[in-house]
Amino acid sequence: MKRRDLLKAGAAGSLFPALAIGQTAKVLKFVPQADLALLDPVQTTGLVTRNHAMMVFDTLYGVDNQFQAQPQMVSGHQITDDGKTWTLTLRDKLTFHDGTPVLARDAIASIERWSKVDVLGQLMRGQLDELSAPTDRTLRFRFKKPFPLLPLALSKTSGMCPIMPARLAATDPGVQVTEMIGSGPFRFVSDERVPGSRAVYQKFAGYVPREGTPAFTSGAKIAYVDRVEWHTIPDAATAAAALQSGEVDWWEQPIPDLIPVLRGHKDINVQVHDKAGSMAMIRFNQLNAPFDNAAVRRALLAGITQSDYMMAAMGEDKLRWRDNVGFFLPGTPSANDAGMSALTSARSIDKVKKDLAAAGYKGEKIVMLVPTDFAVLNAMSEVAGDYFKRVGLNLDYQSLDWGTVLQRLASKQPIDKGGWSVFCNFVPGVITTAPPLHTYMRGTGAKGPFGWPASAKHEALLESYFGASTTPDQQRIAREMQLQAFQDVPYIPTGLLLQPAAYRKSISGILDGSPLFYNVKKA
Repeated sequence: MKRRDLLKAGAAGSLFPALAIGQTAKVLKFVPQADLALLDPVQTTGLVTRNHAMMVFDTLYGVDNQFQAQPQMVSGHQITDDGKTWTLTLRDKLTFHDGTPVLARDAIASIERWSKVDVLGQLMRGQLDELSAPTDRTLRFRFKKPFPLLPLALSKTSGMCPIMPARLAATDPGVQVTEMIGSGPFRFVSDERVPGSRAVYQKFAGYVPREGTPAFTSGAKIAYVDRVEWHTIPDAATAAAALQSGEVDWWEQPIPDLIPVLRGHKDINVQVHDKAGSMAMIRFNQLNAPFDNAAVRRALLAGITQSDYMMAAMGEDKLRWRDNVGFFLPGTPSANDAGMSALTSARSIDKVKKDLAAAGYKGEKIVMLVPTDFAVLNAMSEVAGDYFKRVGLNLDYQSLDWGTVLQRLASKQPIDKGGWSVFCNFVPGVITTAPPLHTYMRGTGAKGPFGWPASAKHEALLESYFGASTTPDQQRIAREMQLQAFQDVPYIPTGLLLQPAAYRKSISGILDGSPLFYNVKKA
């Protein structure tokens, strides 16, 4: 049966009757981009886990629509000692889902766990002389030198610092926290979770929103629905039919060829809410040959055509993507054209083959991890896999589910022991707006995110960026960083995705940014 025929059939009757149960104005049914395979946001930067964590956990600072950090769990802060000491004060009446109050020692334990694995957290940790809780409501950070990035670090939306009870935060960051106890506006209903199928969240009656207009992850987080259900539906036609029939309310990532059908439905809105989009990439594992060789990584640049990846992921409508994109989000102060000829000059497969040979590639096997149940990544992977074969790489194309891919990505083992070589990914555009946030450009080696690139030159430039006092100086350094990135190739940029969401017109209040469930109302 063709997809469009299935959509028509879906209007005649329920495709999966279980979803129709309890469909009221107080229950919001959501189809995520992929299954919620991992629960602990400190364990992964996967966006499905991040979206889940934003419901369950709150953060000390949030981010507004201008990507600026704003107090969230804290009522405010004081900066003394010439910028070296920060004193943060928690808001009144903060409560965890288990009924215990949120205390400063919980926040400190949470920060300590997160900062062991997050690269910006590691930077912060390396400059700390003291992190203490003088009272139950105050946190004190004393740095070796001024550290103005503290709110930015604690407000991160990818690689977030989730505040949890100290007893849970005491868990080694290499071990998953599976008891989801946060202080956010929704409580995770663990006994209703069905891996591969469903995750359930209940409004947390003990949550006290801060004052202010909600914007992205800042301001008042008010839960207007009593219950949010995530239903994993890997088949796109089935998800679209469920949305049309009203069995689900919101589909995070409709695929391109079904968007016209959904736009034409009288009860459905299709709109881009994440205005920063997602920066797409081909990410290498630099611990394993041959991608431990920068010359091999650079050789692949000469044959990459970003529009091929964008059209595979988002279709031909250029309103949904951009090519000729470097390492920083277009339109932001850090974005620049330095080194872009590596991606925009004439493309040549023959040149790639010659450059690979000159770099010393001798046919080593390349293990590519491909999530078949994640439509956008699967589409980009098909393009990349075909490209790798055409340039002569010895490709082992491994089709897996997203949960397995996430687990494999954490492995630093050789490929003959379950390791990997390369995969297609995308990251929130918001984290590519400025060098301190851009995790995937970092060159911290084994301490960094999966892929583990090492670049002393990048890290030296980042240190210079921290010392730059003017915007022109920061922009100059960002140009140097991009030039260096085209030498190091921590990843290959493949474009900017502007993914629309589709949702019933009975839904209102969706905030700009990633899928956020506070402020959302259902008529």
